[in-house]
Amino acid sequence: MPNDELFAGIDIGTTAVRVAVGQRLPMGDRETVHIIGVADHPTEGVKRGVINSIEDAVSSVSACLEKAERGLGSQISSAWVGVSGNQVSSVVSKGVTAVSRTDGEIREEDVERALQQAQTVALPANFETIHVLPRAYSVDGQTGIKDPVGMTGIRLEVESQIIQAPTPYIKNLTKCVYRTGINLEQTVLGILAAAEVTVSQRQKELGVAVVNIGHSSTSMAVFEGGDLLHLASVPIGSDHVTADLAIGLRTTLDIAERIKVGHASAVPGQFDKNDRIDLMELGADEREDCSLKFVAQIVQARLEELLEKIDREMVKVGRSGMLPAGVVMTGGGSKTAGLVDLAKRKLRLPVSLGYPVNITSYTDRVNDLSYTTAIGLVQWGINESGPMGKSGSFAGFRMAEKAVGRIKGLFGVRT
Repeated sequence: MPNDELFAGIDIGTTAVRVAVGQRLPMGDRETVHIIGVADHPTEGVKRGVINSIEDAVSSVSACLEKAERGLGSQISSAWVGVSGNQVSSVVSKGVTAVSRTDGEIREEDVERALQQAQTVALPANFETIHVLPRAYSVDGQTGIKDPVGMTGIRLEVESQIIQAPTPYIKNLTKCVYRTGINLEQTVLGILAAAEVTVSQRQKELGVAVVNIGHSSTSMAVFEGGDLLHLASVPIGSDHVTADLAIGLRTTLDIAERIKVGHASAVPGQFDKNDRIDLMELGADEREDCSLKFVAQIVQARLEELLEKIDREMVKVGRSGMLPAGVVMTGGGSKTAGLVDLAKRKLRLPVSLGYPVNITSYTDRVNDLSYTTAIGLVQWGINESGPMGKSGSFAGFRMAEKAVGRIKGLFGVRT
């Protein structure tokens, strides 16, 4: 298979690098994504989503790509790469331009100029724009327009959400990817990529929150009316649950992780006093009886704290308990048993797990919630580079090409 027909997504996490590779698959009158390979590899050189050793990070990404290429029997030449949610900030900005045609018909060029005007917002020191997401257009005072192309008017205005990330973070991420020998197509905010494959456009119209529970932090995005309403990052992740278990049970982090993955629940009520486990079976040096009810109480306490912080973020935009499509949880940390039931009670909303939808694959690993962001990056790449790009859920999305071009120029990459 020619490698220009492959779309790869790379999710560089704190504990693991995950790669997903897919291709377009025609299905009747539309296209879908067929995932043909996934791979993961333990991460080194990354702490709390930030690269702190280029050499170690490059080795981790290279090893993961090699695993993926061996499974594919083909070389990966380019990829879409996820950006950690806890590194970004966003601001709403407006741009105004005059319609260029004498007959007043609005063209794509006019929309582009309005978006460029919106990008002139003053950035914090040492930050780069990574996404410009149009929220609404107005033409000669007529507001609430989703797509002004083809309409007639004199003055075009756009309200956009500008998503920014620290320049050193973007440069280090870009350098890490290029040193593996592949081309970085785009840097994409991870939570937006995850949303591409876990929620439908109808859910985004009604109002939905996507929550990605990672190792060291949790990212969330709230959508309403088809647009991104709010972004947030909560500094609590699955690693905090592991640390709590290690302290509460007075055991090692490795054993605490095994307990969390294999035996933990967020609902203490499902256990009684006879539900116990011997830590020696999980690798402890000596026999130690442990109550699973006590384990669940520890897990529940930390996850309740996380859910309270998520609810506070919804309060900021007036959507606490008021999202008709509810909350969709994904990421490796969302696999804890009982989390959905706990979240329903704490958030007072419908809650479900965010498995990739409208995705086909020969491997069941696509249903591992840890791969959601990587698969979402594949979907994003296909949307942006082919016919689906005109009908995807972010049809109005525009990359900050100038910012990306400057970063590529630092490493001698032709654009």
